[in-house]
Amino acid sequence: MSSTAIGADSHGSSGHEEKNYLNATRGLKSWIFTVDHKRIGIMYLGAILTFFLIGGLLAIAVRLELFSPDPVLTKDPSLYNKLFTLHGAIMVFLVLVPSIPASIGNFILPLQLGAKDVAFPKLNLASLWVYCIGALFLIAVILTKAVETGWTFYTPYSKDSASSVVLATLGVFILGFSSIFTGLNFIVTIHKMRAPGMTWRRLPLFVWAMYATSIIQVLATPVIAITMLLMLLERTLGIGIFDPALGGDPVLYQHFFWFYSHPVVYVMILPGFGIISELVTVHSRKNIFGYNAIAISSVSIAIIGFLVWGHHMFVSGQSPLASVIFSALTFFVAVPTAIKVLSWVATMYGGSIRFTTPMMYTFSFLFLFSIGGLTGLLLSTLATDVHLHDTYYVVAHFHYVMMGGTLIAFIGGIFHWWPKMTGKLYNEKWGNISAILVFIGFNITFFSQFVAGTQGMPRRYYTYAEQYQPWQQLSTIGSWVLALGLFTAAGVLLKSIFGGQRSPHNPWGAVSMEWETATPPIEHNFHEQPICEHGPYDFPEIDHTMGPAH
Repeated sequence: MSSTAIGADSHGSSGHEEKNYLNATRGLKSWIFTVDHKRIGIMYLGAILTFFLIGGLLAIAVRLELFSPDPVLTKDPSLYNKLFTLHGAIMVFLVLVPSIPASIGNFILPLQLGAKDVAFPKLNLASLWVYCIGALFLIAVILTKAVETGWTFYTPYSKDSASSVVLATLGVFILGFSSIFTGLNFIVTIHKMRAPGMTWRRLPLFVWAMYATSIIQVLATPVIAITMLLMLLERTLGIGIFDPALGGDPVLYQHFFWFYSHPVVYVMILPGFGIISELVTVHSRKNIFGYNAIAISSVSIAIIGFLVWGHHMFVSGQSPLASVIFSALTFFVAVPTAIKVLSWVATMYGGSIRFTTPMMYTFSFLFLFSIGGLTGLLLSTLATDVHLHDTYYVVAHFHYVMMGGTLIAFIGGIFHWWPKMTGKLYNEKWGNISAILVFIGFNITFFSQFVAGTQGMPRRYYTYAEQYQPWQQLSTIGSWVLALGLFTAAGVLLKSIFGGQRSPHNPWGAVSMEWETATPPIEHNFHEQPICEHGPYDFPEIDHTMGPAH
């Protein structure tokens, strides 16, 4: 790919302060009403990381309570229910779903396409405002009676609960519009605003992943929005939809909820796949292996993801034939996912791997997500799922996929594109230490839960039999190590803002288009319309002497 000259030397050391998206305009108002996709991405990133901190602290509180079968923080079981419900709702709806698309996707996708912005800049700003409004409702839940139904809001408990279910579900309903706006914007941008010469087979794999994600967002999110609206009507007006006491069907709620919530798993993880595809090839200095297979597998996962929701309902009373069909379809999801993992490993083979911080998080992702994926096969098998359903095995599997996958890729992506976003370099040594701490802490925290789950430890229980105490204590200790690693990563990034060296325009030697503009990018991304002349991973040659960029 090629574009116009940047306007400074390769290390970004011009004699005066360059104009970029950060300093083009100043003042709070210029940020609140901006339509610059980069500023919107940065604001999303700040909000998401703030909620990540809140959700993480709630998780620490839950783990501390479970350190002993006797009360530790509170003698009130309902308070424990509220803690894990708030943790789940915040992490899923305010962190995982918008994490990569709304922050990194907003910032990087137009740059990778050679576009000066997204297709609908004002709609992009509206998505941020709607996200903030929906988040306020969930914050209101924290400040009032909280909510104790679990993040799934299962009926009829959510209808009868005295907690703030109305505020929580209204917040989820509003957040759905933010997701739809973002997905619609990305689809149009990818179709209509690619640089001249950028064919579909020259798209970066991160863009392919965002394209598949956006399709799910636009098609699946209305289902959860309507479901939350129906629940609100049932709770406020007494209309019988899901509550059997009113003539409703609670299993119908599960069908609606999981028809959205299983595809939304791929809204969370597909962008992570896209980030790993970028990190593997750039930090291995090698063209991606199986580009077409990875691109097609992203779309395949999006399609198959709509067909497998019933595997969450094997014990709900659905027909045996439906359970067998859903079980078989679930195995199909493993095929395109395995294609990706094998392609990433093949890409590294023979490459010039650099042990940078993003690459360390990539190694963590490959190990953790592989465990998450393989343990999911037991949950898609009828005979084993009946035993493991609603145990800590499910909790561990979910976290290995969602945190070991989505959030590890998210953090790796932040480290990878941090120089582009801020124009500053971070300390590689401490970045690597953070990755190691996160990896160790994560495995201690959640692998022990696999063991407890296979032994029958049910999830969402305030107390438990003493036989599970060693595993719960080990899990709690691991959560402290994990928290230390995450705080270390945050400290590394924050320190770079205030004391980091200035970044070169292309510190990793990447060849995709976002690295061909200034660092940080100028307000309109490129001085002139760039022309795409080759693929995003066509490295000229492997330089085995090249070490970490900084």
